[in-house]
Amino acid sequence: MKKLTVALISLLLSNLAVSADMREEAILDRVSSVASVCLKTDDCGIESSGPGYKVALNNSMAAEPVAASNKVKLSEGSVHEVKMLNAGADGTMVFEPPVLKVSVGDTINFVLVDPMHNSASFPNMIPSNAESWNGTINESISVTLDVEGVYVYNCTPHAMMAMVGVIQVGEAVNLDEVKSAASQIKSTFVMNQERLDDYLSRL
Repeated sequence: MKKLTVALISLLLSNLAVSADMREEAILDRVSSVASVCLKTDDCGIESSGPGYKVALNNSMAAEPVAASNKVKLSEGSVHEVKMLNAGADGTMVFEPPVLKVSVGDTINFVLVDPMHNSASFPNMIPSNAESWNGTINESISVTLDVEGVYVYNCTPHAMMAMVGVIQVGEAVNLDEVKSAASQIKSTFVMNQERLDDYLSRL
């Protein structure tokens, strides 16, 4: 958040500096939708951000936009595809997308893109009355999820590399239990130990 704030303030000050019209009214008009600016005094209660200016981001900009955008939205349709990859947006040995929100009764197609992967549910990390699955290595698999809750799955050959994924079906009724189990499971990862926590935070 601090880096984001500094970047936005730098952009504001840059815009102020390059603009031809430096009248106070013109400056305030240009930045009022994004921030509050003090031009003349040091007693406005805003932390100084540059010579001659004091800038404070408005509440709408200061509220953690990164965290908000990190949350996964409900996927459209009733059939969803998850690729099994050696490398993807989140690093090496990943499912993509790694986090899904779907509706009860939806089907997930785990598609083998790179060799030596499978999809298998983690014991004790799916709803208590849901069916587990254990796909064959080097084969795609389709799973229909009829029970509401959070499901965590992995690639069996690459479990220690935290090749995991998360699916929320309907409401996350078992999220606390899954998070508790995750705190123990991640200790078995030899790399990417925070990956599962990150994925669960996206729900």
